[in-house]
Amino acid sequence: MASKAITVGVGIPMIVVGALMTWLWAPVEEVFQNQIELIGGTIGILGIVFFISGLFYTKEPVMH
Repeated sequence: MASKAITVGVGIPMIVVGALMTWLWAPVEEVFQNQIELIGGTIGILGIVFFISGLFYTKEPVMH
């Protein structure tokens, strides 16, 4: 069973914020462009990790 709180509440907003930082804010900035792209990309990648972990989250351990 997936966790909507982790997937929708954490993963998707982090992906959106990272993409917005990388695509919209970094090209405007001249001095710190590389650092903003790095931080935005890192936030996006962590958002993908949270999104995937939310899909596999279960409250009860799976025993086979």
